[in-house]
Amino acid sequence: MREFWQELKSFFRKGDMVLLILCLATSAFGCLVVDSATNAAKFGGSTRYMFVQVLATGIGFLMYMLMSSIDVNVFSERRTLFTAFNVFLLLLLIPFGTDNNTGNKSWIPIPLINIYVQPAEFCKIFYILIMASVMSSHQNRISHVSSVGHMVLHLGLVAGINFVVSGDLGVTLIFVAIFVGMFIAGGVKWWWTIGGIGAVAAAFPILWTQFFSEEQKNRILVLIMPEVIDPTGLDERWHTTQSLNSLTGGGMLGQGLFNGNRTQGGQLFAQHTDYIFSSIGEELGYVGCILVMVMMLAIIGRCIWVGSKSKDYMRRMVCFGAAFAMMFQVMINIGMCIGVMPVIGLTLPLISYGGSSIIATYTMLGLVSGVHARPAPPSHARYIRPPL
Repeated sequence: MREFWQELKSFFRKGDMVLLILCLATSAFGCLVVDSATNAAKFGGSTRYMFVQVLATGIGFLMYMLMSSIDVNVFSERRTLFTAFNVFLLLLLIPFGTDNNTGNKSWIPIPLINIYVQPAEFCKIFYILIMASVMSSHQNRISHVSSVGHMVLHLGLVAGINFVVSGDLGVTLIFVAIFVGMFIAGGVKWWWTIGGIGAVAAAFPILWTQFFSEEQKNRILVLIMPEVIDPTGLDERWHTTQSLNSLTGGGMLGQGLFNGNRTQGGQLFAQHTDYIFSSIGEELGYVGCILVMVMMLAIIGRCIWVGSKSKDYMRRMVCFGAAFAMMFQVMINIGMCIGVMPVIGLTLPLISYGGSSIIATYTMLGLVSGVHARPAPPSHARYIRPPL
């Protein structure tokens, strides 16, 4: 405990201040565009959204400090506990989960304060730590069948429970993206990747018919056969069409904050969450969109840079896992807004409205800051092999 307090006191000296500044700048931009997006009449001109966004950023900053002050070795020794905790969090959705108007039973309401928490957002942090710990314990034979099987077991557990309980394909795919990214970055032989692709392709017909809802199928098929799936353009293509109209309507410099035609008219679906990028395009133009992508790439690049500088295998995997989680979410969200990715309800990290997402992102990136502060285990630390 004494060492923890010492690390906390030295946070501003040892933590990753570059990453923190990038996050805070992105959050400040996010608060501004969320305030504009929720200025529309359909939100009642409420400042609640802005207040939640600022409060979540403040809590996220504290979590960043906290996680940055804890050595990741402490987490590696407790992966069984984290696995059980992930299962517990996700199973809470069975009695308490609600869709929060998203179509997926992914949220747990907090009584009295009218706030909804998404457990899977925090589960992905623990999953990164679990994967890094598992891979570290197998690093000398990372491509052995038992090693790969151990990794796949943890993926199947968390992704399977989340999808079955919540039906949230978007968040489930984040777990898959983290797995694939860490799997490749961790040095697993390429034939496992090829075999995995083949196995997914072989199992896809079963997954498609047994687990995908009709709505989920149409959201994917509309990208391939838009005129067949939605000939009138009033169903699956409607939100994408409105999104593209907003993006192109902003031109180079946009119509100005609090002045976007569709945004302020409330015509853009989920304009403060899933489609915030489209709202930015309308009000701040292509320049605003490029700024968003530059900020996202800077954060992702910083995570990869910190990981590449660490000579410790587990620490590298933690950084790469965080980078792949961010990368996948940004790619899907922006791709969804421009009509090249299916609509699966993923927010834009640190920018879209959502307390759970912001706090979870800061917590996850705090792990990266902790690696920056301690790129290698202390020389006096006793190595404890994590349980298999």
